[in-house]
Amino acid sequence: MTVRLRAHHLLCILTFVGEGYTPAFTDNYRRITERLTAGEEIELVSGPDDICAPLLDEQDPHCFNASVLERDALALADVATLLGKKLEPGAVIMPDARLLAELRRNFAGGQIRRACSRCEWGDLCNRIAEGRFAGVLVGQA
Repeated sequence: MTVRLRAHHLLCILTFVGEGYTPAFTDNYRRITERLTAGEEIELVSGPDDICAPLLDEQDPHCFNASVLERDALALADVATLLGKKLEPGAVIMPDARLLAELRRNFAGGQIRRACSRCEWGDLCNRIAEGRFAGVLVGQA
């Protein structure tokens, strides 16, 4: 199977330690991290993805907000530049140890953090990056 992720979630998976919006969201996210760690590929999608799924039944899910779409565009551009290849919805990437290490190194250095501006999880992600990604649930830090 393939995990469907929107672009800014490529950054979020780097620091996920089990905290989230709701228990259902966190439980779903944990299952996704297990799938990614087990070697499933990532398919980039436009708009809500597998991580968003538990939030889509809310009356006004933030997953469709313009600010979230802007985060996706910034993350996609930064990651594409870092990897030196064109990325767009439908692209498939493998979150192997090499890729995760490269993304985390550049995340910690701030090179791929434009999408994180004004994110409510920014302080948590900063602490995790400063702590050398201890306790993250996707792959080995």
